[in-house]
Amino acid sequence: MDNGFLNSGGVWLAIALINAGLAEQKNRSRLAWFFISVFFGPLATLLIVVMHPAAVATPRGRR
Repeated sequence: MDNGFLNSGGVWLAIALINAGLAEQKNRSRLAWFFISVFFGPLATLLIVVMHPAAVATPRGRR
């Protein structure tokens, strides 16, 4: 069996891309979580899943 994809870090890259999408769903930065995931991989996935969504700032009306 050819393990070229596994040995070249393809799985790690796939995890980073998935984590970027998960982060966006939780109102967090896709780019930041992509890079965090490149270094921490599955641990970053766990953090994204257990963290609460980020609060979204709502603009105030004019007075």
